[in-house]
Amino acid sequence: MDAAEPQDAERWEPLPNISPRHPESHKGDFGTVLVIGGSVGMAGAPALAGMAALRGGAGLVRLAVPEPCLAITAAFEPSYMVFPLPADRKGRIRAAAYDAVRRRAAGCDWLVLGPGLGRSLGLDVLVDRLYRECPLPMVVDADALNALARGDGTLPEPGGPRVLTPHPGEFRRLVPSAACVRSWDEKWEATADWASCRRAVVVLKGHRTFVTDGTRRYLNQTGNPGMATGGSGDVLSGLIAALGAQGFDPFSAAQLGVYLHGRAGDLAALELGQQGMIASDLVRFLPRAFLAATEDA
Repeated sequence: MDAAEPQDAERWEPLPNISPRHPESHKGDFGTVLVIGGSVGMAGAPALAGMAALRGGAGLVRLAVPEPCLAITAAFEPSYMVFPLPADRKGRIRAAAYDAVRRRAAGCDWLVLGPGLGRSLGLDVLVDRLYRECPLPMVVDADALNALARGDGTLPEPGGPRVLTPHPGEFRRLVPSAACVRSWDEKWEATADWASCRRAVVVLKGHRTFVTDGTRRYLNQTGNPGMATGGSGDVLSGLIAALGAQGFDPFSAAQLGVYLHGRAGDLAALELGQQGMIASDLVRFLPRAFLAATEDA
């Protein structure tokens, strides 16, 4: 048996059901997601998150990106709205963009913070303030996680529900003591303990992505090595936020998000093979993943 396979299945939470939509529904019923990210050279990352939020069922999706990235990010998809933020000389969001971000967040249901963000001292300040002061549920990914890493395993007190989506390297930066953990059981226990202490849902990405809020736990069984490609995590962050915006609680949104993300990857691999898969293929196969999950329920 694979070392990352669950040994005691009764510990793992079952997947939530995806309910059919009411015939009289409108876009306001399915929530609004705001993606905050991007920098010169990484304008596609927030676009991938935004497209995944749309394919994940969000009613409205907005992207807030540095002003130099506006035209590039907007060109990827006409179905989301894109807004400019003040940028520094290297095309990254400035710390002074805080008020503009909060204005754009008004009326939104979930935020995604981090895709393509880049690193700077100003961004460290901005991420810290948003993490502490924004009351909206937030998926924190990529360089937003690196901005929060203090080297001692601590985080700012969250201003609202938080879903953190680190890969193993980002998790080690957040929790340096995790580098000493060897077995899968120890890794899962350490992740659950840390999530409980930090009052966050943690999505520890990997061959078998692990989701926990410290009490509930889920070990994902979908996905394949073809998904090990740039932008895959951006797709996941947008998908989780879309599910949250539609009413799933943060743990359930993360749990269902990683399942559908992996299912889309498996469906893409069947048609395209693993070697040639790219992140936008995951977005393209998300509708089929939803159909398959509904048929399986």
